[in-house]
Amino acid sequence: MWIDTHCHLDASEFNDGSLAVAEAARQASVDGIVIPAVHINNFERVAQLAQQASNCFYALGIHPMYVPNSDEQDLVLLRDQVARLMAQPNDDHRFVAIGEIGLDFFVPALTQSPLREKQEYFYVEQLKIARDFELPVLLHVRRSQDVILKHLRRIKVVGGIAHAFNGSVQQANHFIGLGFKLGFGGAMTYTRALQIRRLASDLPMVSIVLETDAPDIAPSWNQHGVNSPIELPRIASVLAELRGMTLAQIATATSQNAKAALPRING
Repeated sequence: MWIDTHCHLDASEFNDGSLAVAEAARQASVDGIVIPAVHINNFERVAQLAQQASNCFYALGIHPMYVPNSDEQDLVLLRDQVARLMAQPNDDHRFVAIGEIGLDFFVPALTQSPLREKQEYFYVEQLKIARDFELPVLLHVRRSQDVILKHLRRIKVVGGIAHAFNGSVQQANHFIGLGFKLGFGGAMTYTRALQIRRLASDLPMVSIVLETDAPDIAPSWNQHGVNSPIELPRIASVLAELRGMTLAQIATATSQNAKAALPRING
């Protein structure tokens, strides 16, 4: 069993073939695919995919790159929708987290005032929603690990996943200390990605989960194509090689880790 902890299955690159992609992944033993929302406009779509595909789950949140086109009312809508989902007597465990949320300090425009402050405000308010409903978070941490950590120390959430992790060992240990798992995917398959490969090799196995971030961050053998959750077992084989483990051991460990990070996957 494999779990893709971060896959934008609703993306336009899949050309309305998202359900077929999910089924192909299931045939490849990817029995779990977590689809994070990025904006209120795709909340309904990610939930719908999770209801239609037996191996899919979803998260709701506002991605930092969509913050410029979001407003305060969107945060109210998010909180209300989460409250409704969590209050249902037989709540659907396909809703597993708040995400994708976080900070992006890679895109220059997002680092300038007032967008940097708006990013932080949206991140903090969404952390509060996760805290209040005891839900894990899926974090976007691109060049923003230290500020992400600063707010996590102040607003205590139950944990989650630092997606596409590419920080230092010290930062990794801080996330782990706060109860987070770290996501590794296609970037790990490039031999020139020395820091990511060192982290994947040396960090405690109990702290690692697998992801594709499909359709983005395609692996080295498909670098000019559209990434897909069907690539996850082959990405996992790179992790197995880096750590000197069998593929079966990697499957067991990373699936257990994903379920620990996102307990609602267990139903």
